[in-house]
Amino acid sequence: MELYDIGIGARVKHPTLGTGVIYDLDASSIHIFFQEHGERSIARSFEGLQVIAPGVEIGQEPLDLDHVRDALREVLEEMQMPQRPVELARRYEGGTLEIKPRDPALKSKEVPIDDFFHKIVMIRDRFRVLEQKINAHAGLSELDKAELQQYITRCYGSLTTFNILFEEKDDQFVGQKS
Repeated sequence: MELYDIGIGARVKHPTLGTGVIYDLDASSIHIFFQEHGERSIARSFEGLQVIAPGVEIGQEPLDLDHVRDALREVLEEMQMPQRPVELARRYEGGTLEIKPRDPALKSKEVPIDDFFHKIVMIRDRFRVLEQKINAHAGLSELDKAELQQYITRCYGSLTTFNILFEEKDDQFVGQKS
């Protein structure tokens, strides 16, 4: 079965690449953005592609690039997953975080560092979603968006303490630069 009744913005599932969103079509290929694998072209004759949600009806004007970006953002926000796996620095794998009260008579608390790291990554990802929502919000002025963005940047700056936990420098928090 050839995929000719499919439109831009449709959500599809590939047997090995996972879930994606169609961002372009041509006579022989379907161009899909997969969250974990990026942009891929799939032949229209490929039989393993399953349509999860319909896109734009055939015959309508094609979406412009801004609409496609908005659709992709919505899918990624829906899934609330990092765009690629974020790894804990190897030296901390399997470690624990110990929180000791000043009073030695009180019991300390140990938290697996993997769990703590996961929570830090979730905070980072939710800040990114918040940034996107602020930047795309039609009711906010550019001045309001800039002011809110400054607060988020300061929050990132406060979280730079935890950068030692990230294996890759690209995953680390970046605060306001002087």
